[in-house]
Amino acid sequence: MRAPAASRSTCRGGSASTAHTVTQQVRLVDDHTIEGSMTADRSGGGWICGNGPVYEVHFSMRFHRTIGAFGTWDKDDVDRQAHERHTASDSAGFFVEFPVAAGERILVKAGVSFESVAGARGNLATSLPGWDFDGLRARARATWSRAIGRVKATGGTDTQREIFYSALYRTMLDPRIRDDAQGPERRRGFARRTVFSGWDVFRAQMPLLTIIDEQVVSDTVNTLLELTSSGKVKGLARWELLGTDTDTMIGDPAINVIAEAYLKGVRGFDPDTAYRLCRDVALGPIERSNRNDYANWKNLGWCVNTSLSETLENSYSDYALARFAQATGRAADARELLRTSRNYRNVFSPEAGWFRGRNADGSWMGDQEGCVESNPDQQGWFVPHDVPGLIELLGGREAFINRLNTIFEQTAPEDMMRWNDKYNHSNEPVHHMAFLFVHAGAPWLTQKWSRYVCRHAYGTGPAGLAGNDDCGQMSAWYVLAAAGFYPVAPASGVYALGSPLFDEVTFTTSRGTRFTIQSRHNSDVNCYVQSATLGEKPLHRAWLRHEEIMAGGRLVLDMGPEPNKEWGSDPRWAPPSGI
Repeated sequence: MRAPAASRSTCRGGSASTAHTVTQQVRLVDDHTIEGSMTADRSGGGWICGNGPVYEVHFSMRFHRTIGAFGTWDKDDVDRQAHERHTASDSAGFFVEFPVAAGERILVKAGVSFESVAGARGNLATSLPGWDFDGLRARARATWSRAIGRVKATGGTDTQREIFYSALYRTMLDPRIRDDAQGPERRRGFARRTVFSGWDVFRAQMPLLTIIDEQVVSDTVNTLLELTSSGKVKGLARWELLGTDTDTMIGDPAINVIAEAYLKGVRGFDPDTAYRLCRDVALGPIERSNRNDYANWKNLGWCVNTSLSETLENSYSDYALARFAQATGRAADARELLRTSRNYRNVFSPEAGWFRGRNADGSWMGDQEGCVESNPDQQGWFVPHDVPGLIELLGGREAFINRLNTIFEQTAPEDMMRWNDKYNHSNEPVHHMAFLFVHAGAPWLTQKWSRYVCRHAYGTGPAGLAGNDDCGQMSAWYVLAAAGFYPVAPASGVYALGSPLFDEVTFTTSRGTRFTIQSRHNSDVNCYVQSATLGEKPLHRAWLRHEEIMAGGRLVLDMGPEPNKEWGSDPRWAPPSGI
């Protein structure tokens, strides 16, 4: 999430504190080792949004040469005599000195832990037992090569491959393991993970990981369940950080991720506990729910606080949970949740012909109100679970396609790398929009505009993203779109097909199968799908099921310079309706 100054809040969900607390301690342990800790609140080195946690980070640092001198400082106060310092200052530190010859290098290595100094010491011993710098670099490169090798792209340009593999790397950084390598937490049966940017990553990053790294998804689900079961979090964390829900952003992304995981066959967590905690959020009782504007949602059928965004987000989460309920034999819950998943209709203004925020008395908000990090023209398209219903509200396929197409046509190439009021790829609410055309029988427009976004919203270097990466979401969008498919509604298990940038992309799935997308005659000009085969059988639909990808096989797309408006457009081949 991100926003321009004085325009939209990037800390939705809590108020920032002006308090400032930092405590530090450092100690010379022996003539090769320094250890210490730092405690910080959100204003003193921590997360500034929402309910940022107060946390401790501990370190153990070793030098390969004997330390010649050790000292500490606190602003202008320098102490060369003491072997340790405790301070509440954020302007303090330590230094070491060594007698060296010209050109001589000093090697240093450090372990960190969010549990204890002993944990940091253990992490260091496990991760960096020796001093072979070149060997370590080679091992790190090999480790990342294996990880990145789960997706292999051939063809395209050098720049496209650089963007692709850089993006794939970033999708694997978070949620990161928090547990110590030798700590008692490992006996739990899963690795605790942290940095769950839920509102962002449920859209593409988690769906990508359900294909190539189910373990991360399972770990994340278990972490979310543990936080709630332990009493540390009310409801389910929507933006977890270091064992705390920062309560940043809106919606129920944990429900989205948990339901999608179960529906796509990810296991390793207790489905009954998972369902119960998800149900508490969506259906109450209120004392166990952290759903946005719960009372108005239940009593009115829409949210009043940031009305449009919250109502649409809640509607999708209820759909995801309804599918989870269906899959686990909870028919009554499924019926109720499918009913409330249609609440998106309560914020559609027939007079305006589009979505509007709504007040508690039923009156409509202004045409630019009621949204979080978006505007109604952007947020209103977030009905991923019932695109046929959205098409109906807009008056049919033609009206739907024309309105959606106009947004892309009005977004100039130079606007794709900056915040704008049209197709704002800088932020997540629009990320599924280019793939909605498949649901309306115009897959050639998905092919056109997904390529457009890939070309103009991504680049190389420090300015290579339209917005910050949001813990892997921005990058996951590129990986999937450049490969040629995207999950409009992740919990549906359906992926809309687009236009691959590469001649061939192969995914090695978590289950050991390989799924390849081959694009024949592919080029910048030949960006339109002419025909397709899946497993050597003609494919008339412009979408895939999750099971088809995980089973492995080959999808072959024949590409050409002009749209084939017959392929994938017949209503008989439309993606299944969510409700």
